[in-house]
Amino acid sequence: MDFPTVIQILDSAVRLMVPLLLACLAGLYSERAGVFDIGLEGKMLMAAFASGSVAYATGSAWAGLATGIAGSLVLSLIHGLASITFRGNQLISGVAINFLASGLTVLLGQRIFALGGRTPPLDGTARFTEITLPFAEALRPVPVVGRIYADLISGHSVLVYLGLAIVPLTWWVLYRTRFGLRLRAVGENPASVDTAGVSVTRLRYGAVLICGVLCGIAGAYLATAISAGFVKEMTAGRGFIALAALIFAKWRPWGALGATFLFGLMEAVANRYPNLDLGIVTIPSMFMTALPYILTVIILAGFVGRAIPPRAGGEPYVKER
Repeated sequence: MDFPTVIQILDSAVRLMVPLLLACLAGLYSERAGVFDIGLEGKMLMAAFASGSVAYATGSAWAGLATGIAGSLVLSLIHGLASITFRGNQLISGVAINFLASGLTVLLGQRIFALGGRTPPLDGTARFTEITLPFAEALRPVPVVGRIYADLISGHSVLVYLGLAIVPLTWWVLYRTRFGLRLRAVGENPASVDTAGVSVTRLRYGAVLICGVLCGIAGAYLATAISAGFVKEMTAGRGFIALAALIFAKWRPWGALGATFLFGLMEAVANRYPNLDLGIVTIPSMFMTALPYILTVIILAGFVGRAIPPRAGGEPYVKER
């Protein structure tokens, strides 16, 4: 494998990891506050449909992004009402959101566009285009460093750079701000937070809404950046893979970056080598396509017992009288 091929695979891995990274960070905020959310898949799917539809109608990718975030926030509010206000089962609420988004996107897509649940193809300003960073072309002839900067770091859409920037921002918010301290505390011991005079409900709703914003960006990225429109079930299990990555990362933002890059790399390798010839044996395309999902099962089987989630996660808080 030559150096240009390695760069191409890594470039593809970065593009593919972004929706996983955003969804993983979304789950991190929610679960750190004690609200388990397996509805990441549904929020991303609804955001992808909303952003693809509005971007096509308006010709603006930014309008699509705003609408995608709004669509995801609606589902986040539903999840918040069910699991925080009414103290329902958080897992069942998440499953319901996934089913709701899966059916509603196809129904609305067929009703509005009559294309089997898809939106029409996007082009021009309806999509987020690649950004060439300063001096990329001038530095390209420089051995190794020039190719890395020009072909790996440069040439991504604005949402890729936004997704990567959210990682250090999340670390700063969680570990260097009062809001982050309270957010982590409410996921471990909500009673102590309540005793200190801080609203557990408000903190958990804040975390759920942040989760909705990040899932909205992830879904919009799928429809308006990495693809050219919405396709039925286009999230393809990315929300569940993000949850596995979150467990692998042990609910830490920098760990989320590494875990989602690993999943993106597996998918990039599978796309690059649909039939991987190792000389002695050829790995079939079906196995290569399933590689990210196999990795998900391996991580869950090997790490779920060692990764300790927030102690109050999944439990509705009932204020003591």
